[in-house]
Amino acid sequence: MRLKSISYFKSSNLIKINPAQLLSLGFLGLICVGTLLLMLPFATKDRHHLSFVDALFEATSAVCVTGLVVVDTQTTFTTFGQIVLMVLIQVGGLGFMTVGVLIALFLGKNIGLQGRLMIQESLNQLSLQGMVRLVKFVVGFTLLIEGIGAIILAIRFSSDFGIGKAVFYGIFHSISSFNNAGFDLMGGFSSVTGYVSDVTVILTLSSLLIIGGIGYTVILDVLKKKSFKKLSLHTKLVLLITLFLNVVGPVLIFILEYNNPGTLGVLDIKGKVLGAFFHGVVPRTAGFNSLNTAELTLSSQFVTMLLMFIGGGSGGTAGGIKVTTFVVIILAVWTLIRGRDEVNIMQRRIPQELVFRSFSITIYSTAVVFFILFILTITENAPLNFLLFEVISAFGTVGMSLGLTPELSIVGKVVIAFLMFIGRVGPLTIAFALAKRTKKLPFKYVEEKIMIG
Repeated sequence: MRLKSISYFKSSNLIKINPAQLLSLGFLGLICVGTLLLMLPFATKDRHHLSFVDALFEATSAVCVTGLVVVDTQTTFTTFGQIVLMVLIQVGGLGFMTVGVLIALFLGKNIGLQGRLMIQESLNQLSLQGMVRLVKFVVGFTLLIEGIGAIILAIRFSSDFGIGKAVFYGIFHSISSFNNAGFDLMGGFSSVTGYVSDVTVILTLSSLLIIGGIGYTVILDVLKKKSFKKLSLHTKLVLLITLFLNVVGPVLIFILEYNNPGTLGVLDIKGKVLGAFFHGVVPRTAGFNSLNTAELTLSSQFVTMLLMFIGGGSGGTAGGIKVTTFVVIILAVWTLIRGRDEVNIMQRRIPQELVFRSFSITIYSTAVVFFILFILTITENAPLNFLLFEVISAFGTVGMSLGLTPELSIVGKVVIAFLMFIGRVGPLTIAFALAKRTKKLPFKYVEEKIMIG
């Protein structure tokens, strides 16, 4: 993290806010605005506004591109309410700073150092160089891919709905999918289970969520260099691990659910392949489901939770601890087993700082997940696997559920909403935002070993 403080009211130097704090406050502000809009009477079809807690949950889920819902999106919200959700998803996926910079550029404003620091933090970049150019690319690429996805889906949906509805559905689901949000307008809580065997819908949605989830830095690197050998180590690792998980996940689901009558068991071979592929890809971290998640075997639930916790690529719309964090930890453990001091891969050495940070992110994330799980065991009356699935889904900003979300208590809804916020902004960003930064000590203590293991 680059946490150089931004000072306001410089003459008195009374207020110092670092980029992590501004990022957190920005997302909070967006959630508050979304909550108020969703509480308006004309945002819901029965003209009776949502309760504050339900509106807060829905807004948080949209801004944090999660997809967990306590009310059915299609039957509860009017077109206005659905548009509000779609805008929240888009801004939340891009990052409010990206949208803010785009507006400033449109108005002819210059982006100063403070703005560039915020973009760097928002998009998780390693350098300040080329931040404005990156924002232009992110917005342009996002609109292009979402536009292509919307056209394909609209054409497909036109055979099921009227033209106007098909176009709106195409735009909504394309934005929801590319931003890894998982909101849908199909009615009920069944998501896209009705299209489990539909090649066009399944492949379009999965392509959008994969592209959106690998990270803008990776996409830009691939477009620029066009050769795997020339790609950065970060890009190579994200692509390889993403490919690995997108193969292993579906294969495991296919094997584990093949004869399950509640999921793949009733489908033909085409449906089984598409259903397994989609469910193996979605947990990282889109939230759609083409299979009835409540009917998954316990082993498939475990695989799904593992994929949700890992998540996607850094700097994209996915959540979780991120694939690069996951691979650095695996490499560090393997390095220790082999008795070596440095973490090396592809003839490159991983800095020790990144190894520490990877372990910090994972331990912090695990601690948060288990702490929230403990709270829910007190407030909710549900099986432990249902609660754990819900917690990991919220933390990973996935949006998949075993059917528990609408049944959550008020306290449970607030807790899960808070967890979605942590998952979207990032555990370490939250920690840095809340922690008081201290100067490094000018000395070192005497080293003494302790027994471990």
